[in-house]
Amino acid sequence: MHNENLHSSIPNKSKRVGIIGGGQLAWMMAGAAESLGIELVIQTPSPNDPAVAITSECIFASIDDAAATTKLAAHCDVVTFENEFINLEALMPLVQEGVCFQPSLAALAPLLDKYQQRCYLQEIGLPQPNFISLEGQQGVKEKRSGGNNLEFPLVLKARRQGYDGKGTFIIRDSQSLDDPWQQLEYQPVMLEEFIDFERELAVMAARSVTGEIVVYPVVETQQEEQVCRRVIVPAEISSTTVAEIEAIAATLLSSLQVVGVFGIELFLTTGGKVLVNEVSPRTHNSGHYTLDACHTSQFEQQLRAVVGLPLGSPTMHCTGAVMVNLLGYEDSQNDYLEKRQQLANLPHSFVHWYGKSQSRPGRKLGHVTLLDKGDGKLSNKHWQQEVIEKVESLWYG
Repeated sequence: MHNENLHSSIPNKSKRVGIIGGGQLAWMMAGAAESLGIELVIQTPSPNDPAVAITSECIFASIDDAAATTKLAAHCDVVTFENEFINLEALMPLVQEGVCFQPSLAALAPLLDKYQQRCYLQEIGLPQPNFISLEGQQGVKEKRSGGNNLEFPLVLKARRQGYDGKGTFIIRDSQSLDDPWQQLEYQPVMLEEFIDFERELAVMAARSVTGEIVVYPVVETQQEEQVCRRVIVPAEISSTTVAEIEAIAATLLSSLQVVGVFGIELFLTTGGKVLVNEVSPRTHNSGHYTLDACHTSQFEQQLRAVVGLPLGSPTMHCTGAVMVNLLGYEDSQNDYLEKRQQLANLPHSFVHWYGKSQSRPGRKLGHVTLLDKGDGKLSNKHWQQEVIEKVESLWYG
């Protein structure tokens, strides 16, 4: 289905793509944009944001500034998104003025609010945890959990603006509910059942303007304090589970008629059941390994999709890979050059440093991907554990 000749359909005339958001996800599009002959224009609040370094054209404004997006669109053929923290209502009138957003605002609309996302997944029949809405201090306003009562422990999630564990709390009992909800100023939240998972999985998938869908390998993600620490590729799961996850991805993207790349996070329960955790309508941390391990990275795939090119091959050119996030562990202004050089000296390693000026605990400063070239010296699992321990000992000490 996919196009193996990755660059055969590059248009003669350069396309200009506007990106709303200037973080590392936009920054990592630079190489693909250059190889595809695409010019990037960034809308981002700060001149210190990573993606500012990759383009000569930036509009410095909040990502939900519709007037700035109007200016952005005037310079571009299509506008896409680096993150989902946008003001959909403010952008809707621009569609009437002819601005082309990919993914479309209609495709994004059911996903930006976590409760509405759950409702949408339920409507299209995808497996997920039971959930309810909590609105106002009067308590539960509406229930969408298939008739099942929820029991503690529960997970409380802010419906908007949550990422890397922000706005997510584990609630052990009814007495524990008020404190985190008070932190969120009693805004509407979602409660969902706590899943006793065997492991966490994720998959990247893309859909083109013609409806072609490609799905990347299913990966295992390892979280600590609700922040992704590492990604193991491919996940050690059965072919039946892989097929189930690929079907979930195809159903979601087809139902939304979306154009672009989506990240889908999943739980594999101790009973072997697959449940959708969250959907991110953009490139995603769990797909960073694709930059170095796959024929077409998620970032090239995003650009290919939104400008109307055939999708590239999502297959790997190595037997496996491990991606380790380089997280801040102190408050400092440090480029950690010596540590990065040590990481870069590891066999088959690729260090990506986002150029952020400040470090703080838990902040994503970069990542390193190591490829398993299959020399047979170590089993996959042994190799994975060895390289993870080596990277983290070099980085964290």
